[in-house]
Parts: sequence; structure tokens; C-alpha cells
Amino acid sequence: MKKRKGLFKNSVIGACLGLAVFSFSFREDLFLYSKNIDIFASLYKEINLNYVDDINPSTLMKTGVDAMLDSLDPYTEYVQESDIEDYKMKYVSTQYGGIGTSVQNRNGKFIIADTFEGFPAQKSDIRAGDELVQINGVSLKGKLYEQVSSMLKGPKNTPLKITINRTGEGILEKSLQREEITQTNVSYSGMVANNIGYIKLDKFLENSSSEVKVALIEILKNNPEGLVLDLRSNGGGILQEAVKIVNLFVDPNVTVVTQRGRNKEKTISYKTFDGPLAAKLPLVVLINSRSASAAEIVAGSLQDLDRAVVVGQRSFGKGLVQQTFNLPYNSLIKVTVAKYYTPSGRCIQALDYAHRGVDGSVEKVADSLITEYKTKNGRSVFDGSGIYPDVAVNPIKLSPITQTLLSKYYIFDFATSYRKQKPSIGNIKAFKLTEADYDSFITFVADKNIDYSTRTEKLLNELRAEAEKENKLSEVKAELEALKNKVSFSKKNDLTQFKEEVRRILETEIAGRYGFQKGRIEQSFQYDEELKAAAGVLVNRNLLASILQGSGSYKSIGKPGNTVSASLGGR
Repeated sequence: MKKRKGLFKNSVIGACLGLAVFSFSFREDLFLYSKNIDIFASLYKEINLNYVDDINPSTLMKTGVDAMLDSLDPYTEYVQESDIEDYKMKYVSTQYGGIGTSVQNRNGKFIIADTFEGFPAQKSDIRAGDELVQINGVSLKGKLYEQVSSMLKGPKNTPLKITINRTGEGILEKSLQREEITQTNVSYSGMVANNIGYIKLDKFLENSSSEVKVALIEILKNNPEGLVLDLRSNGGGILQEAVKIVNLFVDPNVTVVTQRGRNKEKTISYKTFDGPLAAKLPLVVLINSRSASAAEIVAGSLQDLDRAVVVGQRSFGKGLVQQTFNLPYNSLIKVTVAKYYTPSGRCIQALDYAHRGVDGSVEKVADSLITEYKTKNGRSVFDGSGIYPDVAVNPIKLSPITQTLLSKYYIFDFATSYRKQKPSIGNIKAFKLTEADYDSFITFVADKNIDYSTRTEKLLNELRAEAEKENKLSEVKAELEALKNKVSFSKKNDLTQFKEEVRRILETEIAGRYGFQKGRIEQSFQYDEELKAAAGVLVNRNLLASILQGSGSYKSIGKPGNTVSASLGGR
């Protein structure tokens, strides 16, 4: 009995000590919170009252808040009232009132970069390449991009008069009526070669899972041999949408992802909850280095569950979950509340924001800290650095001349000229430039400034600088000049040397002028090495099975060169 009393006494003492420690810790946290808020408020007041020049109090506060949040990670952000609509467009919904265009600011001129099929701009024959001159009689000269974007948007069914300048036709007046613009999450779906279904999902915003489901139902009517889910360059979005998409291919009550935060209330496991639509359909997921967040949840979960083969390049590596909280005066804050973990238990976050260098720099998770995990069938997968594909395809790396032609808009401008000269290009899927067309492009850029530095030129400049430091320039100057002349002569042939690469980019840009987003995607299929690799896996059932059962290893295919809801917020 005495022993029991002693145990009881010790338990009570232990509980009291624990409560005291918790109480002390809570009071200390509360004190530090109050102290720092006091200091910040006093500092803000003194600067506003005493600083030598006039300041904008709102701008000063926003700068201070942004700097504070920047010390955490790039995804924790404050959104003031004036930016709420843009925030919703980026992370929540793709609906707005407008005319259906994207616009680029080119040296103060506002050029239509793209028009979306089926919306007012396209129906009024406003084309990519047209220059916006006036909106409702107001000149755009000197306007900021944000101002022009705001002028184009507005409530649906409201009138809009636009003045454009089209090369070769001069000034044109267009009268339109704004509509509700919905940019779909699924930009393309249908059947490709070998009776394979294909769904391209660009983002995980509202209704993305519903759009994938509708597309999948249509594809299943064709009794496909398999399905390719294309998540390349998909920056992510809403976590729950990712779970619903995995559920289309996986049985109920299977863990898709678990989020874990410092606050235990943020530790949640998300499971499939419904019967799958295509539990047995052979599946490949395409990813690349710009696939992030919710896209990585889908790819990583389907890989861990051995439900799909992942093809492409290593993904971005964003394993952080954000949640939004309302703040006073119609503002909000998006906070990283947790890390997410795929079914095998791995977190694929690549950058360690919790342990910055003394200069504030962020390092990748050290190789020594990367841990091996096992998929459902016992295959090895790893944390800390994105999703590794089961079948690796070398990415396309554009040459300096192609990058220059793109950045200086010469490819864009040639496509504009081509569209004006030719009203039709026939079958967009099979469209290719003729030799005469490519010669026309060479003529088009002949008088343009195509100044760029090759890797060889950069190395030569570095060598020259080093020789100068060591007082040896006079000894090697003649050789350096000779090499420089050879490289310069070689650059003149780059349009010929990289002809196939430049031609592919040109063809896709031109296809978009006739077939819009759909035409651009369909035309690019003929050069898509990742899609070809995916099809190769799906038609070879032995290869598919060997990869998913773990008897295959990482492979390389292709040619080198080629509401507050939990949200993953994009890259």
C-alpha cells in the first residue's frame, strides 16, 4: 500500500512539474511575443514620426513583413487586400472576367502573346502579335503591365473597345464583350498513337480532379492500351485535388499522403475514399524539373504504391504544405504549416530552409542525409531531392542561338508574319516547315541583332583575363585572337548547325497561331521524346511489369538534348 502511495505521490509530483514547465514555457513565449511586438510597434512609430524624408507607412510595413517572411521560406507570404484577386487566380481559381488573352510588355509596347480559343478575343480575330494601342479610348503609352491587365479585366457582359495595331494592316478597332474566362486545369486530353490515352494537367486548382475524371471517362470509351498523365511543368496547387486524382487509379482506404507539422493539429493523413475509375489501366506519369508540389504528390504516391511508372527527369523537390489564414482589413497570410510524406514515408523537399548559411543562403539536403525507402513492392526510392523517374529521359537543352532567338522574340515575330501570309497550314498534327520556309526565316533574321556568347567565347574571355593577371597576355594574344576569329566564323553557321532544333521551336510557335493551345500541343507530339518513352513502356507489358515489380532498374531513354484548405501553393 505504501508503495502504491509512493507511486501516486511521484506521479502527482511529476505531473505538477510538467505542468509547471509547460506553464513557464508558455509564459516565456507569451513574454517574448509581447516584447517583440512592442519593439516593432515602437520602431515603426518612431520611423514614421521622425525619418528625414516622407515615407509611405503602408509600403514600409509591407517591406518589413515581406523581409520577415523571406527569412522563413519562399512560400510563406503576406497578401494585402489589393492583391487578393491575383492571389486567388494564382493559387485557387482560374476564373475571371475578361477577353481571353495573355499580354507581354515589350519595351513599353503591349503585344498580344496568345489568345485562348473560344473566348472574346479569338472570336473577334485578335491575334498573337497584335499591338494593343488603346482600351476604351485610353492610350496605353506609359502604362504599367498591371494597369493594362486590370483594364482588360472586368465583370462579364460589360463592353470593351480595343484599338490594335497589326503589321501590314495598320490600326484596327475591335468591339468586344467581356466573358467569364475559365482557364482549364486540363489543357489537353485525347488519344495518341498506339491507342494510348493522354491527359495533360497544367495545375491543381479548383476542379482539377473533376476535369481529369471527365477526361478519363472519355478516354476509357476507347478501351485504351494505357494512359499517360502528363504533369510536366505543373507547379502544383491544392493538396486535396492531388488526393482525388490518385483515387481515380487506386482502391479506397489507401494512404496517399501524410502532412506533419510542428502543430500536431496540422498532422493529417489523406486516404483514398472512393472506388477507382481505372484501377487496372496501365499508367505512366510524366514529370520534369518544373513538376512540383501537388504534381510530386501524385507522381510520388503512384510510384510508392507501384501503381504507375514515372518517366522524365527528376522533379523540383517541394515537400511543403501551405495554409491560408485571414487577417484584418481583408488581407491574408499563407503559411507553411507542414511537410508532406508520400506513402513510403519519404519527404521529397530538396532545399533545407530550416538550416541556412551565415549569409542566409539555402543549401540542398546533404547527400549524407538522404534516406532510402521502399515502395509497396520493395523498390528503392529516396527522400530529400524530388521524385526520381523510373525511366529517365534526357531533357532538351537549347543552344545559345535558339535561346537568343526566343528571348529577342524573333521566333515569335516570324510566326506572326507567317500567319499573316498563310491563312491555313492544313493538318496541324503533321505540320512541318519546308526548306523554303526555313530559308525565309534565315532571311527574316539576317538584319537582326543576334548577339550572344557561346560557352567557348566565355572560356576564351576568362582565359584572356587570367593571362592578363599573370602578365602573359602578350605571349598568347595572337593565339587567343585566332581562336576568337574561328569561333566567330563558326557562330555564323549556327542557324544551319542547329537547324533542326530551331525548326522545331518555330513549328510549334506557328502551330499555336492556327490551332491555339490545342494545336501547339498536338503539333509538338511528333518531337516529344518523353511521350515516346512513355508509349514504349505502355506497349511493352513485360517492361512495365518488370519496373513495377522491381526487377528493372532506372533506365535512360531518348537522345541528349531533348475555405481555408491545405494547399501546396506551387513552386
